[in-house]
Amino acid sequence: MAESLVIIPTYNEKENIEKIIRKVFSLSHAFDILIVDDGSPDGTADIVKRLQLNEFQDRLFIEERKGKLGLGTAYIHGFKWGLAREHYQYIFEMDADFSHNPEDLVRLRQACLDGADMSIGSRYIKGVNVVNWPMSRVLMSYFASVYVRFITGIKIQDATAGFVCFTREVLKTIPLDRIKFVGYAFQIEMKFTAIQYGFNVVEVPIIFTDRTEGTSKMSTSIFKEAFFGVIQLKLGSIGKSYKRN
Repeated sequence: MAESLVIIPTYNEKENIEKIIRKVFSLSHAFDILIVDDGSPDGTADIVKRLQLNEFQDRLFIEERKGKLGLGTAYIHGFKWGLAREHYQYIFEMDADFSHNPEDLVRLRQACLDGADMSIGSRYIKGVNVVNWPMSRVLMSYFASVYVRFITGIKIQDATAGFVCFTREVLKTIPLDRIKFVGYAFQIEMKFTAIQYGFNVVEVPIIFTDRTEGTSKMSTSIFKEAFFGVIQLKLGSIGKSYKRN
């Protein structure tokens, strides 16, 4: 049984999904994959179920949800699925579109083996390592992390990063039902909350490459949620007790 579970949320990723699954399963370390699909009308789930039935019954899993319910709720769903299976000690977030290099899963896991409770694939820990993004998007992302550090006081260089390895203990400790946000603010909230609980959060340098196939899910509403959500996070943490059970 694999000790590592990679959660990949999907919505209309038929161009990428089979390739990303096969790439993860080709790695030197054994990773299981959980796809959380939000009712993709393009047949993404059908591709996953075909692979599951014909080749990867014991390593590939899918949870299908009705409707586009958001990135944050997809990951929360996946976290709970993983925690219900006690052999998973490392649970990962990863995009389906190859913007996160699957080979870096091994490095994120190693960071946790070396003492991190949560490791982040960071675009900004060593300069700016982003490929194929327009300068406007790079600047927005980079200064979003500057803004998060200023408001919250956390030291994470890439606060909106979505390539993450959690140890089981982190996800058991964070009250997942109280996580409020669904877009990039969700990523900020998970990092902020883990740090408030005193976990060791480490950044691992990666190169982020924008998708070449499929469509980005970025929207104005997601950006607004992140902007105002950071203030809510900070205000909500004042006077709050973060004690591990």
